[in-house]
Amino acid sequence: MNVGIIGSGGREHAICSSLKKSRKIREIYCFPGNAGTSLIAKNIEIDLTNFEKLKELIQQFNINLIIIGPEKPLVDGLVDFLKKNEINVFGPSKIASQLEGSKIFTKNLCKKYNIPTANFGVFNNIKESLSFLEKCTFPIVVKADGLAAGKGVYICESLEHSVNAVKEIFNGKFGEAKNILIEEFLKGEEMSFFIISDGENYKKFGSAQDHKRVLEGDGGKNTGGMGAYSPSRLENEDLNKKILEKIIEPTLKGLKDLNTEFVGFLYAGLMIIKDEPFLIEYNVRMGDPECQTILPRLKTDFFEVIKACTNKNLKKIKLDWFEEKSICIVLCSKGYPDKYQNNIEIKNLEKIKLGNNSFIYHAGTKLKDSKVYSNGGRVLNFVTRSKKLKESRNDLINLINELNWENGYFRRDIGFKLFEQ
Repeated sequence: MNVGIIGSGGREHAICSSLKKSRKIREIYCFPGNAGTSLIAKNIEIDLTNFEKLKELIQQFNINLIIIGPEKPLVDGLVDFLKKNEINVFGPSKIASQLEGSKIFTKNLCKKYNIPTANFGVFNNIKESLSFLEKCTFPIVVKADGLAAGKGVYICESLEHSVNAVKEIFNGKFGEAKNILIEEFLKGEEMSFFIISDGENYKKFGSAQDHKRVLEGDGGKNTGGMGAYSPSRLENEDLNKKILEKIIEPTLKGLKDLNTEFVGFLYAGLMIIKDEPFLIEYNVRMGDPECQTILPRLKTDFFEVIKACTNKNLKKIKLDWFEEKSICIVLCSKGYPDKYQNNIEIKNLEKIKLGNNSFIYHAGTKLKDSKVYSNGGRVLNFVTRSKKLKESRNDLINLINELNWENGYFRRDIGFKLFEQ
């Protein structure tokens, strides 16, 4: 079969690499892909908002299955469009994608189905928001309602900070904002929890610990993710059972009650407080960089898993995993998550020697005249799978230092809570 992947980040390079191992795949196409995917697939430059052009290219290249990586095409209804045109696609419908597309949609679902989450209020203007904040105890969380590339969440320690957050959101920092979400701050430890579903059945698909804050020790601004490790140190059978019964299953039921089903990856961002899970947010796709730590641990043919989902056959698939843990360090452009420069050449990549269980997944990169240039805030993902994760983290740091990209920076403490145990 020919397979197409929508997206251009580290997640998509990891998906591409995992699919490449399957003997059932003839050719992989990436729309638009990056410098890393160009080495193992055919990159097709395209505007992803142009669904008609995308359909024409899928038909032109005889692509039998499309896998959608990022959130925006899902929220915009690409799955519905492709299905309507009889193209086989893996991902949730436009309605189901509201779990990520609207934080308020998800909060209302939580309220209706008694899914544990933080107490919240929804506001549609600055005046009401500020009036509410004056009565709050801090810290408090302020969220933009729509998609914000992982950055539309403010953890506010003071009234002044929260007022600034509200004004930035309503003044369009993350696009037009009709509503804002203000919720209580839950104090615990975060966990990323994944399932994969074919619309009728689901299976757990690993866990991870993401490090979203820009500074070491989990300080500073939120980013799309500075690194991760898998599985989460919090994971155990009892907690998994609670997550599935209290959060995942009521959510899937809620979608069915809306006459839709969930096909794809569902990522629950959780806060674990005294062994009890609370939902912070949903993503309707694999996380980034969590995907880069989870897929290298999967033994089962990834293509067979995806194909089974599109055929409503997931029940027959057995998911096997390597015993080793994995860790990812993200090399970012200096200035990220604020202003940063693109088009900075990355030299010496071909000289980096990787072990059998180590990987470099490209994220914000592009290929021009056979040279690799930066093309985003998060640029490269250095990943390894190992039984000795702390030593492996040191090895990854050494690889990044060996690359010696002068425009880059990274966190050296990914997994610090795991190593402090």
